[in-house]
Amino acid sequence: MLEVYAFATPNSVRIPIALEELGLPYELKSVNVRKGEQKTAAFLALNPNSKVPVLVDTEGANGRPFVLTESGAILIYLAEKTGKLLPAHGAGRYRVFEQILFHGTGIGPSFGQAGYFQRQAPEVVPFAIERFRNEAARTMRVLDGVLGSSAYVAGDEYTIADIAHFGWMWRREFANVEFTETPNIARWYERMMARPAVIRAIERVTALAE
Repeated sequence: MLEVYAFATPNSVRIPIALEELGLPYELKSVNVRKGEQKTAAFLALNPNSKVPVLVDTEGANGRPFVLTESGAILIYLAEKTGKLLPAHGAGRYRVFEQILFHGTGIGPSFGQAGYFQRQAPEVVPFAIERFRNEAARTMRVLDGVLGSSAYVAGDEYTIADIAHFGWMWRREFANVEFTETPNIARWYERMMARPAVIRAIERVTALAE
């Protein structure tokens, strides 16, 4: 059995999307980050970094539960567990890793910091706002260029790299990001939003915040 500890966050939504795409049964468990539930002793025992999502594979190796954090790592684990959404070898496999790492080191941090300094910081810091909004825009232009020459972010096949990028595109309003200057991302996003598995996953994680 797979258990997913999550909330309606950009990183969390990736895991239900992958599970829905892969057709794997799972139990979704709410961790309300707005109420600080990620800082409880019970959750910290799963992830000392106090972040969602967390995956628990109750039937892991040697019959022991396997706990995994970091959404990118979880996506890779699920893809390799099923042999789907990740090329088994060759350049395509490394393109997937390239995009997951690009998101983790570029798009994700810039979106998160842009949103924080615009919406949650205790004081207005114009330099920080400009710095991270510009970085968010820059990384979007990079991704738009990638999608200008391929249907999906790691090539012509849908992979976990697309799922990795989707989370922050779905929650882009937090960072005050739009698609007006990135038409290729806009087309890709509409394609993603039309996928039944994506629709189901969004419905499930959105319900956690209601």
